[in-house]
Amino acid sequence: MEKSSIAQKNTEKLTSTLAGPGNKWQSPFAFLAIASIIMSITFAGWMAMLNNFVIEQAAFTGAEIGLLQSLREIPGFLAFTTVFVLLVFTEQVFALISLCVLSIGVAITGLFPSIYGLYATTVLMSIGFHYYETINTSLSLQWFKKEEAAAKLGQLMSIKSAASLTCYALIWLGFSVFSTSYQVMYLFFGLSGLLLTLWLAFALPKFPMEHAQHKKIILRKRYSLYYLLTFLAGARRQIFVVFAGFLMVEKFGYSVQEITVLYMINHVINFFLAPKIGLWIARVGERKALTFEYLGLITVFVGYALVESANIAAVLYVIDHLFFAMAIALKTYFQKIADPKDIASSAGVSFSINHIAAVVIPASFGLVWLYDKSMVFYAGAAFALLSLTASQFIKTAKPMAESEQYNAKLTE
Repeated sequence: MEKSSIAQKNTEKLTSTLAGPGNKWQSPFAFLAIASIIMSITFAGWMAMLNNFVIEQAAFTGAEIGLLQSLREIPGFLAFTTVFVLLVFTEQVFALISLCVLSIGVAITGLFPSIYGLYATTVLMSIGFHYYETINTSLSLQWFKKEEAAAKLGQLMSIKSAASLTCYALIWLGFSVFSTSYQVMYLFFGLSGLLLTLWLAFALPKFPMEHAQHKKIILRKRYSLYYLLTFLAGARRQIFVVFAGFLMVEKFGYSVQEITVLYMINHVINFFLAPKIGLWIARVGERKALTFEYLGLITVFVGYALVESANIAAVLYVIDHLFFAMAIALKTYFQKIADPKDIASSAGVSFSINHIAAVVIPASFGLVWLYDKSMVFYAGAAFALLSLTASQFIKTAKPMAESEQYNAKLTE
């Protein structure tokens, strides 16, 4: 109870620190929180219905879903071009434009239930999603101080989980109670995101940046380990995003309502645990946190390869999703080793590196899927093992000392 009270006071003081001279809620954290809600309700809605939508209305197999997901990742691979867009727009404005594109792509997805129609709407949606995620990472690492970043990122992840949870609840109600069509649901989430983005553009002011960012592509040797871990994270993530959900539908026959319930369980857990995970990462450090994550992922991927029970598969899926919160550690590791002026450019470069494997794996592994599903997940375990090995070379300042200084500052 005492720890909970301290955490609440810390959160209030952080919000007050970030707030400008105007209304308390008009702060950088509030901007990122509302933007995260918009991103979550649009992308979560798109993703939750995707596997059932493409199988039921476009007769997709593993090959088509693999190609669609590869096309979805092409904009992520091109995220390094963010630095050139920033020659024209500020990061905050570019984030809003990206959310508009994402929302429009989601809104029209249900109107094109064909293979090529889905390919086209997926790419449009993905352009907005990946540019927003790149800018979101950059803004977070610039607006949050190093000692508070893990905790704040955990809070944002909790907010995203709450928004996604609301989205999944609406999907479940739409299909279970009101027999709503895919077309109506996609329009609802896309238009909701678009209206919220327009409101956000006018409701909050433009916030100043402490460090002017480089407007060119930055690649530095001292970031090599971060680049490698980012590349491997992209490879692992694709196997989960593309094939874990597809396994639930194709092999175990999960309906859209059942998939949505799984998503809801995932986000209920994240809503409560993500802030605590952020604080835990700040306390134990990035190396220990990532070691725990990668050991867990090896176990989960091997489990996917061997599972024959729908219930056990569901448990693996929930555990797998929980490890996504550990991605905070990779971001805070980069923040600690990076030149503050490199963050915007490096966010784009790292997103592109993350998506090198993401462009190749879905399509190529989609063909492997047709031959042997288990091989796809054994490959995921191998990527996690490589990540585990690489993470042992992480070196940062003593985490406990930083955490104590931070907590002492907040409780003054």
